[in-house]
Amino acid sequence: MLDVRKLRLLRELSHRETIAAVAEALAYTPSAVSQQLAALEREAGVPLLTRTGRRVTLTPAAVALVEHTERILAQLEQAIAELAAIRSELTGILRIGAFPTAVRTILSPALVALSSAHPRLELRVTELDPALAPDALRAETLDVALIQEYDYAPVPADPALDSEPLFEEIVHLAARTPRPLAEHRESAWIASTPGTLCHTMTVRACQAAGFTPRIRHHADDFGTVLALVAAGQGVALVPAFGTRDCPPGVTLGALPMRRRTHLAYRRGAGEHPAVRAARRALRESAGRRDR
Repeated sequence: MLDVRKLRLLRELSHRETIAAVAEALAYTPSAVSQQLAALEREAGVPLLTRTGRRVTLTPAAVALVEHTERILAQLEQAIAELAAIRSELTGILRIGAFPTAVRTILSPALVALSSAHPRLELRVTELDPALAPDALRAETLDVALIQEYDYAPVPADPALDSEPLFEEIVHLAARTPRPLAEHRESAWIASTPGTLCHTMTVRACQAAGFTPRIRHHADDFGTVLALVAAGQGVALVPAFGTRDCPPGVTLGALPMRRRTHLAYRRGAGEHPAVRAARRALRESAGRRDR
């Protein structure tokens, strides 16, 4: 009989690619992860990992087993949701992850509505970059999260997650002097931290315009980004949500590109009463954002 906990480790290895990353995400030691995966190989009766020095790759048998694991874990989530629906009142902990501008503008009103309707539901919020949200959902450190993609930085579908559109925004070129994007090849640029979707979007959008941006400053808060633009420190790409407190002296030029925000949760968990309540509150809050 295959152990679901060991299968989950294999699934995480397929996403995170190293045993050390799996161990850190799931609060194991690397040696414990290796031992559990070795035990899973014995239970499966076929090789699951190919080891080259310190690196490991999944065999075709392991890839197939991960696909089965995704379905098994989704069915377990669905079973948990159905059991929770039997209870007459929402209780327990609901962990929500969102990016900074959404915490202020969308999540805060949703939290007020959730707390009022379900006073015994304990809400916990984590502010994080959307690129980190899928890993956190799979690791069960979040239950609901806002994830994003840009036209120049699409995010591949994750078989462990379900998602639904929440809203989309225009991306603006923020500068002191309005000029087309292609004319900023010699400008200094302000971008988010490398590894974030916003940073990837900036680099790829500039490359599509024919140049690689010369990034001088890194800042993840769009208020800080716009302040740097106002101070003459460079130009930046800023989604509409980040431009609400645009300082004097900064011009915003709408570009033919969009940022799309989705609600995400583990596959099978969408009808869990707490998750369903959060989905409804967040959709209603997002619908009021432009009123």
